[in-house]
Amino acid sequence: MKIYTLLFFCTAIAFFSSCKKDGVDVTHLYYENKDYELISSKVNLPKEALDYDIKFPNHAPFRGSTYNRDMATLGRVLFYDTNLSSDRSISCASCHKQQIGFSDDVPFSKGVGSHHTNRNSLALGSVFNFQVYYGDPDFGLVPFFWDNRAFDSQSQASQTLKNNKEMGMNDDLIADRIREQSFYEPLIEKAFNKELDEVTSDEVVQAISIFINSMGSFNSKFDQAYDEFLSHSNNDSDDIGTKEFALFTPIENQGKNIYVAHCGSCHGEQHHTPDEIAANNGLATSYSDNGVGKLTYNVSEMGFFKVPTLRNISLTAPYMHDGSISSLPEVIEHYSTGIVNHPNLSEALKDEDGNPRQFNFTQEEKEALLSFLNTLTDNDFITAERYADPFK
Repeated sequence: MKIYTLLFFCTAIAFFSSCKKDGVDVTHLYYENKDYELISSKVNLPKEALDYDIKFPNHAPFRGSTYNRDMATLGRVLFYDTNLSSDRSISCASCHKQQIGFSDDVPFSKGVGSHHTNRNSLALGSVFNFQVYYGDPDFGLVPFFWDNRAFDSQSQASQTLKNNKEMGMNDDLIADRIREQSFYEPLIEKAFNKELDEVTSDEVVQAISIFINSMGSFNSKFDQAYDEFLSHSNNDSDDIGTKEFALFTPIENQGKNIYVAHCGSCHGEQHHTPDEIAANNGLATSYSDNGVGKLTYNVSEMGFFKVPTLRNISLTAPYMHDGSISSLPEVIEHYSTGIVNHPNLSEALKDEDGNPRQFNFTQEEKEALLSFLNTLTDNDFITAERYADPFK
């Protein structure tokens, strides 16, 4: 046995020495050459799947998340594939554009045929991270959609794909559209260890869900300044509305303090999660779309809509569930002087007499608040390769 073992090692050494002498590098291939050529016929992907694991900043109440990079890579391609709509014209990314925080720049996004969405497309980049933000409210998480009707990203993705005004698909069509495209074969094999013709619609939705769950926006100027602030032993997370961030300008610090005093009680002071998951913010005295109340038939929830966190807010106009406010200065003006007395107006937006509260910000305060909101833009997130369109 010792003789055979010795012969094996001698042979191996001779082989690798020969490779080195001949100038041949022995490397591991993530995708086989023929598979990578097939993938590259349609999409630009790196020769090895990108890392989708996340390490959160120090100010976060959670440390990080891990994701299967093969599933996330497949989900990325699916997210941008227009073949996943009935008329092959719309992808998930059509209504969620990376360069504007995965939002859309119109009040109602274009769907299949001549249809448009019923509500403004929510910015996927408005949250710290899908995995730690969205989910069942019984676990302290926030449901999906403006009316909070879905509790997980798979349900959200499935409902969007099957909505007749958005992508107009069904389970059979979802699976067929992927099976007919041969370049998906190596990606399906990596993600699910099965043949392309065996993939199911549930697996397609699962991959999209994992890609979306991996999205995280937490490297804005606000995040960097917040981490630096907490690095000093005499500071804690409760101080951000009373102490200054060293990395902020005076006007940004002024805006931060205004935000914490007047906005943070609903949208969340630290921009991890909102303090309210649904509310009425006094856009009108009555609504044609009653949001949460339309689903629950609860009179006290009529006109209730999701309260989002505001990451990348300066990129994601127009605003509100109906896209009715076209710019961020107009949003600030709404809360300054424009709140109206809807029957279910949020208590936070009422004065001590129960009337709509008018914050009456000065021009200086408006400019300061706008400057602070601009610090929530995460340029790394909106340019990251791992979230970008891979199609040629």
